Amino acid sequence: MDDVSATSAPGREQELRSGLETVRARIERACAESAREPSEVGLVVVTKYFPASDVRLLAGLGVTDVAENRHQEAEAKAAECADLGLRWHFVGGLQSNKATAVAGYADVVESVDRAKLVPRLDRAAAERGHALEILVQVSLDGPDAEHRSGVDPAELLGLADRVAQAEHLELAGIMAVAPLGENPADAFARLREHRELLVSRHPAATRLSAGMSGDLEEAVAAGTTHVRVGSAILGPRPPVH
Repeated sequence: MDDVSATSAPGREQELRSGLETVRARIERACAESAREPSEVGLVVVTKYFPASDVRLLAGLGVTDVAENRHQEAEAKAAECADLGLRWHFVGGLQSNKATAVAGYADVVESVDRAKLVPRLDRAAAERGHALEILVQVSLDGPDAEHRSGVDPAELLGLADRVAQAEHLELAGIMAVAPLGENPADAFARLREHRELLVSRHPAATRLSAGMSGDLEEAVAAGTTHVRVGSAILGPRPPVH
């Protein structure tokens, strides 16, 4: 997986440093426009398709949280970078038969969208010996849209209750992706309402994961507590073979 040579590493480190600086400046400007403190918005770097050598460089540049959305790649990369003390977020669609394995290395699972996943994640967290942080992924798609991942908003509280009742899971908050073709500000306005509803039932579940490379400003305005950014930091994704 690690295909970056030692001779290219210095140049790659500068590329990543520049990307991080640009994204952090965008977050600071968005916070200023929304009367928020930059410290209120965490950064999770999505390293999908990029090598473990990039993860190591990012850790050296101060990144503490990284995300993956494919289990096989995530598992291998987390093992290779186990000495770095990073927090690993799983943000992809989670198959029921992969839930146990994902809980073996992830610190946060942001894509829980159905009740069937809950007992599997709970058992795996118990075997690992520490609580697993969970974000419920809610769909922001309209009623006539071809839905991406996410629980229907009408079922959000029921699923959150199931997570909160699990002994080895910690209900941390909510996650969503803005629908394709819609103004992200409108989608995130709905997400803010869903989050308020969730917090009214579960006051400690305050985390809001929203905003990516193309729409982090709209997410900050809507109150996100961390953004998930990949290409704006790492560049275009390499071809997948």
